[in-house]
Amino acid sequence: MAAGKGGRRELNRRVLLLWGRGEGADWRVYLDHNATTPLAPEAAQAVQDAMLQAWGNPSSSHPAGRKAKELIGCARESLARMVGGRPEDIVFTSGGTEVGAAAEESKDKGRRPFSGPSFSPLPFSLQANNMVIHTARRHFRESQARPGDSRGTPHIVTSSVEHDSIRLPLEQLVKESLAEATFVAVSPRSGRAEVDDILAAIRPTTCLVSIMLANNETGVIMPVTELSQRIHALNQWRVAEGLPRILVHTDAAQMIGKGRVDVQELGVDYLTIVGHKFYGPRIGALYVRGPGTTTPLLPMLFGGGQERSFRPGTENTPMIAGLGQAAELVSKNWEAYKAHMQDVRDYLEARLEASFGKQRIHLNSHFMGSKRLCNTSNFSILGPGLQGPLRFCSAAGSPMMWRRMPCG
Repeated sequence: MAAGKGGRRELNRRVLLLWGRGEGADWRVYLDHNATTPLAPEAAQAVQDAMLQAWGNPSSSHPAGRKAKELIGCARESLARMVGGRPEDIVFTSGGTEVGAAAEESKDKGRRPFSGPSFSPLPFSLQANNMVIHTARRHFRESQARPGDSRGTPHIVTSSVEHDSIRLPLEQLVKESLAEATFVAVSPRSGRAEVDDILAAIRPTTCLVSIMLANNETGVIMPVTELSQRIHALNQWRVAEGLPRILVHTDAAQMIGKGRVDVQELGVDYLTIVGHKFYGPRIGALYVRGPGTTTPLLPMLFGGGQERSFRPGTENTPMIAGLGQAAELVSKNWEAYKAHMQDVRDYLEARLEASFGKQRIHLNSHFMGSKRLCNTSNFSILGPGLQGPLRFCSAAGSPMMWRRMPCG
């Protein structure tokens, strides 16, 4: 909803000027930052510099290739620093080709290939999230599953409010009888997927629990740290009983840049990073705790040896450079960004109550005992029609922008 201090204020000013159309015009302010953010000037400059100066193939040994490879290494370090991990735990994802591997796997089994909601390029969170689901299911199948035994079908637990990049792949796998899934409802009292409810859904065949770190609609922050701790304790018992280890994944797309994200504190095995949610380019990455060693990671594509063969394909150096620069901005400034965004959010909610009256405004994301994102406000305006200085335009129920409207 809001942007941080310094460069972010300048960025918001430019967005405002972009929407404005002259003196006395119908001014609009962009408020859909949970869908995507504008590109930070520093990130845009990093992309441009890489396009002009690091155009070589990172796999080549000549100077142009080495320069590109060095830039990718620096970006990997920046992302690792942002989430508290190690550079070797970061795997870059790019493009829409990941869906091809899922399609081919289904074809091999004589089933209809999964195409997602359409054949258009996939959201960047879907690429990382699909890789996690693919890994958990294949790892279970190769190490635990017994052909022809329904008890050998891998089971995945998630919440009922996950992004489509988790929900749709799981629904398709269930439809194709490749996996079983439980969608745990969030509590109407807290707005969270409660840890006890998630643990109650676990079965002997459960191989993955995937819970978003923060919800994009309500802003509610999920109890991922507590969940990881309890699953870690549960895994010790499961190993002794010969049951498969439960892997833990969180999609941190909405949390990065708006609050503290530390993989050591969260205790997760996988964490999804989406650049365009924190003023970076539209490219993503996946944090994996010890990929291929401590934590399984199986490729969906086969070809070149890029990204240690976990995600082959020539790296998109300019986009990776921009992602690294955006990560640097988050690492240096997230506390200031958070404080500023929270001030703007609280001011907006106070003005809404003052304009429409507390009886007509219901703040839907105010849950007792739950924390929420500093930039997200979910509210309803009660009663017939809108009256007041602001009228909100929305898409799919999400406030996107406001415009000044005459009253009366």
